[in-house]
Amino acid sequence: MACSAGGSETFETLIRLAENYTSTLFCNAYRNMAAEATTRVQEFFTDIGLFIFGTDVSTEEFVNRFFDTLFPVVYNHVINPGLTDISLEYAECLQMVRRDIRPFGNIPKKAIGQMGRSLLPSRTFLQALNLGIEVINTTDHLHFSKDCSRALLRMQYCPHCQGLTLSKPCMGYCLNVIRGCLANMAEVDLHWQGYIQSLEELSSAMSGTYDIEHVLLNFHSLVNDALVQAHINGPELSEQ
Repeated sequence: MACSAGGSETFETLIRLAENYTSTLFCNAYRNMAAEATTRVQEFFTDIGLFIFGTDVSTEEFVNRFFDTLFPVVYNHVINPGLTDISLEYAECLQMVRRDIRPFGNIPKKAIGQMGRSLLPSRTFLQALNLGIEVINTTDHLHFSKDCSRALLRMQYCPHCQGLTLSKPCMGYCLNVIRGCLANMAEVDLHWQGYIQSLEELSSAMSGTYDIEHVLLNFHSLVNDALVQAHINGPELSEQ
């Protein structure tokens, strides 16, 4: 299962790195709200991990939830910084109206589009990869028939019985024995080739603008754009 672990670890490392980039943005540029914002960031990237590894969660919903829960924090520290924190009731109210008053402009919508188009192929790719590894592991432990086992034994050790320890079986005999032993597996080959081709096509679809690495590692810049937008919209939002 080394391959499976490797595929999963690549995504896990990428998610952790993207989370660190986003948390670092708050620590460096918005230190006063870093502690509160980092909690929202952790929840968001946990949702990303759950989605990629197969949990039935909606990308649109968890992106929206991130910006919903971030809004009261941003309101408290960027839009209307006061001497005291806003009440829990007021924070809940801000969360509820965030999608209507759009303090972050079109950034959440942009994030939803990017996440949906990059995470879904990655999730499918990982599932397909794991399926392929299961097939490999299954065919790795084939049980040969008695006739096949005898043929393999004869092929490997016949010359030894006559004291010819350096003599190897001829290529033609080898191929005939292997063909006979693997006859039942031959029908898998066509499907396996189709699987490999699909995996290559899926891999190609994951590159470009919606490459998961590009989307996740640049998410922090989208968040920064959202915060700048909220700051610009500040006076109007305070009135509302």
